[in-house]
Amino acid sequence: MQKKLIAVAVAGALGAPAAALAQAGTVQVFGTLYLEYGYVDQGTGTNGARNNVDIMQTPNSEIGFKGEEKLGGGISAWFQCASTADLRGQSPEGFCSRNSAIGLKGSFGNIFMGRWDTPFKRTLGPNRVGSNSTGLWGAAFLLSGGSTSTVNASSRAAFQRRQSNSVNYESPTFSGFQVMGAFSSTNGATATTTAQTGAKPRVYSLAAQYRNGPIYISGAYERHNEFAGTAGGGDDKGWHIGANYTFMGKVKVGGVFTEQKFSTSAATEGKVKAWTVGVDWSIQGPHGLRASYTKADDVTGTSTVTVAGSGSTRPAAGPDTSADLWTIQYVHGFSKRTELTLGYAKLDNDAAASYTLGGLSGSAAGNNQDAWGLGLKHRF
Repeated sequence: MQKKLIAVAVAGALGAPAAALAQAGTVQVFGTLYLEYGYVDQGTGTNGARNNVDIMQTPNSEIGFKGEEKLGGGISAWFQCASTADLRGQSPEGFCSRNSAIGLKGSFGNIFMGRWDTPFKRTLGPNRVGSNSTGLWGAAFLLSGGSTSTVNASSRAAFQRRQSNSVNYESPTFSGFQVMGAFSSTNGATATTTAQTGAKPRVYSLAAQYRNGPIYISGAYERHNEFAGTAGGGDDKGWHIGANYTFMGKVKVGGVFTEQKFSTSAATEGKVKAWTVGVDWSIQGPHGLRASYTKADDVTGTSTVTVAGSGSTRPAAGPDTSADLWTIQYVHGFSKRTELTLGYAKLDNDAAASYTLGGLSGSAAGNNQDAWGLGLKHRF
């Protein structure tokens, strides 16, 4: 009821006919507000100086509207428009900048178009237990080259993508099993009718998941076609497989293994394998503990250049290009919607690796970083 009243009030402010909206009763306001404040030892930078900073971030904060209309015959039309909610006022983005789409669903499944998390990202997330996706306790930068909103041919190392201009399909669920797929249009190619390469970058993503009580298992494959700007080449590929299990409703353990390949020229390729394991323990009452370990192995292959992602750069192929990340968080749940976290993260780079903790700038090769942080999250 409260969400409906809020929706009516917002609709009135935007000039929508509030009476009609209240009668339909299908539009909801939702969101997650999360602010993270941390103190970070960035180690010795590329300028040779040591840099300790305190920073504020708002990873995964959003506010949105969603609604659904029953069309008859078991078919519904639905929409969602979610926007970044930067409580700091530092990096506001445009309207519908996060998961936003319009679609139809029914006994045939769910088909929708817009900007949305790819199947690769959606099925990896549940098995990344004990850590966040982004921010100081985020593991995506090491595990999958980052997690971000993307257009084609951007952030090519990032395999947790909120993909623009995408067409998505989700099958019905059969005894806990579901498949999903997505591809992006080639909007970026419309401005390059005289381009020398004629490249038409496109994302393909396919995943399957099984959920039954305390068990969750998933796997996915994703391909980034012509992301190097070369017609018929420059393709990137990745896959993952993982699972998690919840014991007695209190202790969740899980892990995921992933491999990504980057074609950096017609004859060279880099490959990196990464994995994570973690635990999420609801100890007693409001008290909880989350912990994780994530590792990216050495980049192998013949690639001689780095590949940029989102908040992460995969090194050129070679020895001593691996890195390790440990995170731990104490969680105090004030309610089902509000929680406070206090945590620590430590990143160790090998001699030729230059990964950085989530949200930080570039680092010198072999540099190690660690951070303490406090976070407050509220969902509505």
